[in-house]
Amino acid sequence: MILGRKQIKKLTMRSLPFADAASEGLPLGQLLRLSLFQLSVGMATVLLLGTLNRVMIVELSVPATVVALMIALPVLSAPFRALLGHRSDTYRSALGWKRVPYLWFGSLWQMGGLAIMPFALIVLGGDQTFGPTWAGELLAALAFLMAGLGMHMTQTAGLALASDRATDETRPRVVALLYVMFLVGMGISSLVVGWLLRDFSDIRLIRVVQGCGFATLVLNIIALWKQEKVRPMSAAERAEPRPRFRDAWRDLLSGGTAGRLLAVVFAGTLAFNMQDVLLEPYGGEIMGLSVSATTLLTAMWSLGALLGFGLAARWLARGLDPIRMAGRGILIGIAAFALVIFAYPAGSQPMFYLGACCIGMGGGLFSVATLTAAMSMPAGGRAGRGLALGAWGAAQATAAGLAIFIGGALRDGIGHWAMAGHLGSALQDPAFGYSFVYHLEIGLLFATLIVLGPLVRTTILHPERLAGGSKMGIADFPT
Repeated sequence: MILGRKQIKKLTMRSLPFADAASEGLPLGQLLRLSLFQLSVGMATVLLLGTLNRVMIVELSVPATVVALMIALPVLSAPFRALLGHRSDTYRSALGWKRVPYLWFGSLWQMGGLAIMPFALIVLGGDQTFGPTWAGELLAALAFLMAGLGMHMTQTAGLALASDRATDETRPRVVALLYVMFLVGMGISSLVVGWLLRDFSDIRLIRVVQGCGFATLVLNIIALWKQEKVRPMSAAERAEPRPRFRDAWRDLLSGGTAGRLLAVVFAGTLAFNMQDVLLEPYGGEIMGLSVSATTLLTAMWSLGALLGFGLAARWLARGLDPIRMAGRGILIGIAAFALVIFAYPAGSQPMFYLGACCIGMGGGLFSVATLTAAMSMPAGGRAGRGLALGAWGAAQATAAGLAIFIGGALRDGIGHWAMAGHLGSALQDPAFGYSFVYHLEIGLLFATLIVLGPLVRTTILHPERLAGGSKMGIADFPT
């Protein structure tokens, strides 16, 4: 029996990855088009946390403390994602738009930050003729803040729009697709940007970063075009008061385990993220890798995160306690930092790349596990899932920003003391500042296991089924 054209088309559509995420209200074509905003956010993440920090430290000779502060600025603004999501939920518009204005202005902020960033970095690196000496620091901080605010606004509104259009049945698979697209965007962007910057120069840096800014605007316009269903609002609807956070937050903290879980999230994220500003400079300065080779580290991290995501789905489907899965992620992280530490004395680049991959795997497992626990966090009547996820995101983002700054500051301070001979001739090595931070991260991971322990005992004594049965249930994953 020969299949007709329509049957072949249906068979092909069903065989595509995440084809079951589509629904009548959100067809697969529109879903894939909407997911393009995640590609732009992944591209900006690679630039801010990967390529540009290595360029500033190695090629432009900017102190790691200053670089860490610049990179931490947009990360520390991430706690406002809960407020941005709430504002887009309750936005009053005569046209009926709620998410599209935040997607649009987020795209403009992100593009604007990337547009001025290369010039600010060149001035920051010392290539300045006129103006005050602090102009480079001010312009670079402004560029990072603009790009970071745009990323958070775009991603928050985009995820909310996808959740609005998806059904209850398809929403977990829709958000899983968006998370995978974010990692794919990071992986592809790291390869392309690394290839374009293989022969580094100031002019090439300007072209590449501004090209990414232009690509951001194009991708996000395609993503948001005709995605939100418009229902005009009356004057009475626009005049209705907005709900407040105060009472809902009090209900959330009265749930019992919320405070300890947030402490676990803060400590674990602090441990996993101190290396964000150091891994690529470590590869360039200590391991002797080129710009393009160190940019591949981000691709390896993304691959590890994807593997961790797959393991999380498999283990949660088998009914594994998410708190125990978080413990497994921490143990993988301990092994990963040990690989990174021993890669230098062993002179093994494959060991270094494997360590970067395992850091992504352990961090991905830890994030998915703690997020799943946050979704099932006991709370009062006025504290919903959105507030619990907002608290999870605030704890994670604040810890990530502090980790980036602390990691860079410790590398500079401890490394300077070691090279000056204050710690003895045996430690007078440029790798010691990096190694000290990696050892500290291992210690923090062990401390996180200690804080995690009572949550495991609580789960054993009072088992609670996650909503949705044995499925993963990671709807609204805040990447």
